[in-house]
Amino acid sequence: MADWLLSNEQTIRLVSYAGVMGIMLLLEAVFARRNRTAPRLHRWINNLGIAALNSVLLGLLVPVLAVGMAMIAADRGWGLFNLVALPVWIEVTLAIILLDFAIWAQHVIFHKVPPLWRLHAMHHVDRDLDATSGVRFHPVEILLSMLLKLGLVILIGPAAVAVMLFEVILNASAIFNHANLRLPRTVDAVLRTVIVTPDMHRIHHSPNVIETDSNYGFWLSFWDRLWGTYRAQPLQDHENMTLGLDEAPELDDTLYLKMVTLPLWLGRDKG
Repeated sequence: MADWLLSNEQTIRLVSYAGVMGIMLLLEAVFARRNRTAPRLHRWINNLGIAALNSVLLGLLVPVLAVGMAMIAADRGWGLFNLVALPVWIEVTLAIILLDFAIWAQHVIFHKVPPLWRLHAMHHVDRDLDATSGVRFHPVEILLSMLLKLGLVILIGPAAVAVMLFEVILNASAIFNHANLRLPRTVDAVLRTVIVTPDMHRIHHSPNVIETDSNYGFWLSFWDRLWGTYRAQPLQDHENMTLGLDEAPELDDTLYLKMVTLPLWLGRDKG
């Protein structure tokens, strides 16, 4: 099974990415949580276009990505899991949990370190969250995140299949929890005991620093509960709360140039 997953990695990742994105965009059209304030097509071109640019840049600038590095680490005996014999299912589970914690911690750091925040702010400028917002990240942030994952793979030595599954889960969960989706209250309450829901993550996109500095998780929700950064509800209701950054001008007519140069002209660091 693991060999089949790895031999079909690109197909699996593409199908899961397109499938989750398509399903979320369809559900948003029927069960929208909030009214839109900007044209849908323009935002989709921006957000999906920057995601495509990031994929191209990763392929050009990073010779070995996370799954490939896991294979190299296994061949050379690098990392904790390559030194300790564990049942495959335990190793895969632990590796995915550790990688998810690392992404949570990275997210916190990108909010706390001013130069990194100016990169991450491109994600927070979006004033109409939807599924496409989950793939809207600055190219330099994507490159730094990949370098972090490569270092973690060398350090912990996870099975390549665990890294592949984590990448699929991370992409799918980011698309899901940014969706403009109204879930039944009981469904949201059950889901957020384990994973991050759209209502939970939307709070993180408030311009209010108290709310922005909460709910950092992308997939598992218990990191925020464990570290005291969990916030159950926004100060305003979800339908009327403000999203985006007060200090950032609108990007309606600027497309990619101003998006990728945002760290240079953003008015101030988050204080």
